[in-house]
Amino acid sequence: MTDGAYTVTGLTQGRDGNLYRTTTRGGANNSGCYYTPDCGTIIKITPGGKLTTLYNFCSQANCADGGNPEAGLVNAIDGNFYGTTNTGGTNNSSCEFGEAFGCGTIFKITPNGTLTTLHSFCTPTGCPDGGNPRAGLVQAASGDLYGTTEWVGANGEGGTVFKITPTGKLTTLYTFCSRANCTDGAGPEAPLMQADDGNFYGTTSGGGANGVGTVFKLTPAGKLTTLYSFCSQTDCSDGKYPAPAPLVQATDGDLYGATSFGGASCSRDYRGCGTVFKITVGGELTTLYSFCTQTNCPDGTNPIGGVVRGTDGNFYGTALSGGANQYCGTLFKITPEGTLTTLHSFDGDDGTGPYAGLIQATNGNFYGTTFSGGGGGGGTVFGLSVGLGPFVTFVRDSGKVDWTAEILGQGFTGTTGVSFNGTAAAGFTVKRDTYLTAIVPDGATTGSLTVTTPGGVLTSNVPYRVQPTILSFSPTSGPVGTPVTITGVSLTQTEKVNFAGVHASFTVNSDTQVTATVPTGAQTGKIAIVTAGGKTWSAQEFTVTQ
Repeated sequence: MTDGAYTVTGLTQGRDGNLYRTTTRGGANNSGCYYTPDCGTIIKITPGGKLTTLYNFCSQANCADGGNPEAGLVNAIDGNFYGTTNTGGTNNSSCEFGEAFGCGTIFKITPNGTLTTLHSFCTPTGCPDGGNPRAGLVQAASGDLYGTTEWVGANGEGGTVFKITPTGKLTTLYTFCSRANCTDGAGPEAPLMQADDGNFYGTTSGGGANGVGTVFKLTPAGKLTTLYSFCSQTDCSDGKYPAPAPLVQATDGDLYGATSFGGASCSRDYRGCGTVFKITVGGELTTLYSFCTQTNCPDGTNPIGGVVRGTDGNFYGTALSGGANQYCGTLFKITPEGTLTTLHSFDGDDGTGPYAGLIQATNGNFYGTTFSGGGGGGGTVFGLSVGLGPFVTFVRDSGKVDWTAEILGQGFTGTTGVSFNGTAAAGFTVKRDTYLTAIVPDGATTGSLTVTTPGGVLTSNVPYRVQPTILSFSPTSGPVGTPVTITGVSLTQTEKVNFAGVHASFTVNSDTQVTATVPTGAQTGKIAIVTAGGKTWSAQEFTVTQ
């Protein structure tokens, strides 16, 4: 199994149109790993199915380069991929797997397979930086990477949330079990996601008011708010143990996810077979679907891979078990209202146990992996077509005027135009048939990006968010009721103006100017503007006088 085996991770689309992933086991090395056989790999797969092994973990003495990656890769803005390993690294103390197997790492790898270890966990005494990360990373609008560790941290075994720069400087932002009985959550297994409000949202697999997991919000500075504790309803009909998959934000601003267990019923598992849920950013949860509501569970059980939003507005996901063949798992579609359709039941020959979630590639098809089954028994990579057309997407879906947007797709050769919500790009360059760059123009607003190719117009699957900037304001002081002229960039879509957090009435004069009135209750502090593309603060404080 030198090409890897038994993956629990999903796929990532690269700039070259190929799919990249890690495998938890397999590979050329079998020394010093907790999981057997072997220590895992990073592989590249073409849309046609050709596989190339890019890296074998534990290639260094004592697995200093890491081992057994349990998370997928993130395609970063510098052209490299970043990820985590669950074991290995240079430190071996106080971790889940004992002192022989290491506490895990964060790594960078080039598309050609050159790997650099950025951080080995449990570096300081007592492991305040955490250990054994199971979740992947997310790159924030700032360019920094954010992630979680499942174990240890300053409070023992609750895990952490961290920020790491692309050069490897790590900052621990939050340590779970900071509250009595871990009511703030414990054991985060899922990657974070950054919502359009700039905050990060995620789940913990344990802890909370009922000990079976939470949904939380975290500011970029590290302030955590527990939004929901699962099993808050009778018999855990709202679910328990959130899936180790990221939450997904829909165009309505709500977040969607899954729980691995719990739910309204389950014909063969007293713990419940899992749910799909919706939760507002304020913490109001709605259970959309409970699995195994029919005899023998033809709809599947245990949606551990979570859900991904398709370009048709529906959500698509995997169920680890159940289906027409009892134990092999399913692929499903669910509407935002909760109507579920089973799209495929695995039978063993085409794979068993789709542990990881799906990815929708820019050709419109979905791709995923199974944990086991297939001809060699070590799992499969599969594609699923549901008739959705091609689209374009971004390496990073936000930026400022004059920034360069990186766009992924296909058929870009011969492109004649790129526009940001109807405003032509200030320039664009086709790098390859699957990758182009475009400069965000003056006057651009948040909305769909379109690329005009010889084959037709391709539209982005998510909005490109044009971030605002405040350059100056005048006057710089005054009493309540003073009109203040604010100058900046990308102010057309202004939704709110705040003086030190107090909402003010305002008028949008142009894309570069907003006039606001100092509100009652305002205090000396910075001015903030909120637009459809994000929030920005003034560098200088406005002084409120009497």
